[in-house]
Amino acid sequence: MREFSEAERIERSLTKTYKGPIFSKFLQAIDQYRLVEDGDKICVALSGGKDSLVMAKLFQIWQRASQVRFDLVFLTMDPGFLEDHLEKHLDNCKRLAIDVVVKPSKIFSVAEGMSPESPCFLCARMRRGFLYKTAKEMGCNKLALGHHFDDVVETTLMNMFYAGQFKTMMPKAKSENYEGIELIRPLYMVKEADILRFTKSNHIETMNCGCKIASCQLDSKRREMKHLVEAMRKKYVNTDINLFRAAENVNLNGVLGYYDDDSRVSFMDRYDQNTQEV
Repeated sequence: MREFSEAERIERSLTKTYKGPIFSKFLQAIDQYRLVEDGDKICVALSGGKDSLVMAKLFQIWQRASQVRFDLVFLTMDPGFLEDHLEKHLDNCKRLAIDVVVKPSKIFSVAEGMSPESPCFLCARMRRGFLYKTAKEMGCNKLALGHHFDDVVETTLMNMFYAGQFKTMMPKAKSENYEGIELIRPLYMVKEADILRFTKSNHIETMNCGCKIASCQLDSKRREMKHLVEAMRKKYVNTDINLFRAAENVNLNGVLGYYDDDSRVSFMDRYDQNTQEV
């Protein structure tokens, strides 16, 4: 009997043990939101963390079996990783048979220099721009990021609590600054807990980027939302699912206002025409 390589064993884990919670959810998001089409060249961004690493492997597996014809490029943007952290990431890619391209930058030092107390927003913005630019240079028309179900829920709550608006993280979006590039999020329906279970069961230790936020030295609004959802789920197990579904089931007759094509619409604008009783 042929002995499986480590990469093959991990693939079997994704397509068998974790087929329901991870692989099927990955395919469901691609199908439901039409994330991948014939002729696409997708830049799969690997940050060094668990989510993007799993996403890259899922893409590899699906590409071999899919009737949709598309190309993949695996890209890691090095914003200033510690040497041993980057080596750990590259070792993980080697174990999973992912041929990754590394592009260096100085984003960590620039972001911390310009905003030492709260570098996350600036860092994320600069990293996104770097990825868009590099993806375009590599001839890609889509950029895949590893945001998952929990990121979507937490973003919704962050916008409600800190921005005073109901707005969520979308499964795909067209770039405003880089024409011809579309951002996609294939892990949109995959829960973080399942990704953690998969990486732990396969003994995959992902890289810590080494920044202050990742090391828990500074507070994080996203971390606050994560803890809030965890606390709520102890009382009602479907809290996160209902928060996710809320963005799919917005009733415009039940909100005070909304934006339509960059203009604001108040419920008073339609009140006289609305005869629905509440």
